[in-house]
Amino acid sequence: MPTDTTTAGNPPPPPPADKVRFTRVTKRYGEHTVLDGLDLAVAPGEKVTLIGPSGSGKTTILRLLMTLERVTDGMIHVDGQPYSHMPTGPGGRLVPASERHLAPRRRRVGMVFQHFNLFPHMSVLANVVEAPLHVLGLPRDEAVRRARELLGLVGLAAKEDTHPTRLSGGQQQRVAIARALAMRPEILLLDEVTSALDPELVAEVLDVLRDIARDTDITLLCVTHEMGFARDISDRVLMFDHGRVLESGPPDQLLDAPAHERTRAFLGTIA
Repeated sequence: MPTDTTTAGNPPPPPPADKVRFTRVTKRYGEHTVLDGLDLAVAPGEKVTLIGPSGSGKTTILRLLMTLERVTDGMIHVDGQPYSHMPTGPGGRLVPASERHLAPRRRRVGMVFQHFNLFPHMSVLANVVEAPLHVLGLPRDEAVRRARELLGLVGLAAKEDTHPTRLSGGQQQRVAIARALAMRPEILLLDEVTSALDPELVAEVLDVLRDIARDTDITLLCVTHEMGFARDISDRVLMFDHGRVLESGPPDQLLDAPAHERTRAFLGTIA
C-alpha cells in the first residue's frame, strides 16, 4: 500500500511553474525497487524523452501519472497541487489519493500505449468519440466534430467508418493517438508507441507525433528507443538506470556527447 504521508513529513509544495513534479518518489514491487527516490520536474509545454534499458523505471513514471500504479513513497504534484495524495481531516493532512479524488484529475493526462487497444466492434470514429461522450460528457455533435478534426490531423479522415481490424498497424496506432487527444489532455504520455509496428509503418506514426510536438503546447513525456525521434521532438532527454536519472540534457548534448559511460554503452546498443 502507498505510504500514508503526514503533514510533517510531506515534501514542500513544488514551484507553481512546474506542470509535473515527482518529489522523492519511490516505487517498489515487494523487495524490488523500480524507482528510487526520483526527483523530476517538467515545465508546462515541455517535451521530455526518457531513455534507458528495460526495467530502468521509465514506463513506471508514465503509469504513475496515469494512476495505473500508486507511489510507494514520495509525492507527485501536477500544476502545484497534490496528485498522488489528497488533503483530509484537520490541518489538511495528506494521505494517498482515493479513486474519487483521482478520477477528475486523470482526465488531464492522456496516454498512448505500445498496443492500440481499440474497440474492434466499433468504427474508427466511434472509437475516438466514445470517451469524450461518456467520460467528459460532451454533446454528441461536439464530440463528433472534434473526432473528425483529429482524424484529419492524423491523416485518417477517409477511414472514419472503417473498423480497426481493416486498418494497418500504423493506422491503428494513429487512431489511438487521435483517441488520446480527443480527451483534450494537458499532458500526453507516449510509451514505446512504435514498438509493436512493422519497421515500414514506424515513420508514419512518428511523423504524426512530430507534428503534435511541434504544433501544440501539450506537455509531453515519451519513452522510446527511436533516438532520431527523440532528437527531433525533445527539449530534454533523460537517461535512466536502476530507477534513477543518470544524466539529462538537451538532445544534441546527451545523444552526441553523453557524460556517462553507461549512457554511451546504452546508446551503442541501439544505434
